[in-house]
Amino acid sequence: MTSLWDPITIGKLKLPHRLAMAPMTRSRAKPDGSPGDHAARYYAQRASLGLLIAEGTQPNDDGQGYTTTPGIYTAAHVAGWKKVADAVHKAGGHLFIQLMHAGRISHPDNTPHHRQPVGPSAISAEQPMFTPTGMQTTPAPRALTTAEVKQTVKDFAHAAKCAVEAGADGVEIHGANGYLIQQFLAPNANTRSDEYGGSIENRARFAIEVAKAVAAEIGPERTGIRLSPLGNSGGLNEGPEAVKLYHHLVAELDKLKLGYLHILHTGNEELLKDIRATWKQVLLVNRPGAKPEALDRDLKAGLADMVPVGQMALANPDLVKRLKVRAPLNDAKRESFFGGTDAGYTDYPELAA
Repeated sequence: MTSLWDPITIGKLKLPHRLAMAPMTRSRAKPDGSPGDHAARYYAQRASLGLLIAEGTQPNDDGQGYTTTPGIYTAAHVAGWKKVADAVHKAGGHLFIQLMHAGRISHPDNTPHHRQPVGPSAISAEQPMFTPTGMQTTPAPRALTTAEVKQTVKDFAHAAKCAVEAGADGVEIHGANGYLIQQFLAPNANTRSDEYGGSIENRARFAIEVAKAVAAEIGPERTGIRLSPLGNSGGLNEGPEAVKLYHHLVAELDKLKLGYLHILHTGNEELLKDIRATWKQVLLVNRPGAKPEALDRDLKAGLADMVPVGQMALANPDLVKRLKVRAPLNDAKRESFFGGTDAGYTDYPELAA
């Protein structure tokens, strides 16, 4: 029976255990999209988690959704992330940068260019969005042209190349949580009539093309992808064919032999079992709100190979040590999740040596 403390290999990475740090937006980047001054310290503090999946990082200008989120597509971004990657490696960890295009989950006030958000179709998510002037509703996006969709695929590949140039061990494509890739999957956000809309195969096309392009650019072993099957974040409804859609999508992604698939589990246990049966590579399963004593649940059941943790990792830089000795855990300070200073970022206490 697999335990949390068994080693595992992803591509060329030899990881010491089955935990990983889940991607978490912290909104502390510089105005130009470079990682903030203390990002290297934040990630290096958590290097004992082995595989660190960095916060959502936009692959182009229009990919930004929230204030002060980082990018990975300019020389300045590469230089900033190199400091992070070097610090993580020096501390003994490995870094994957999550490539996140927010799509329609954005607001012009949150971006330097102040442009209208983009999406598969001109349909507003009608979601509350924090902006510098307070909460506002996400506006209707501008529908991407077919040519722009194809360019966005290339932008993901370019961002992946930049991530590796910065020293990252790989990237995770964000196809979950209501952002652009999942927007293409959902018929209530995607009413396109070109090859990216309509049928299951067409709605899954963008996700598959992004994965193919990234894998071709940096290697499939350096490429992961995150999905949240049947999730309704961002006002999405994947429709009555959602289970069939994910059967198709996962089967097609499996052919690419990517480094891993990261599932944000939204409750359909039968679909998770089907995904496990289809996916032949490393499978990460994140169950939001899982308690420390239940982290190995899916490992024991054979449903997962690794367990990403979010808030526990945020609040406990020495989480691995605490779990091994069954020490009490720090509580996460919700008020400092997004933006702010080092408080609630790099100042969580560690156990005495």
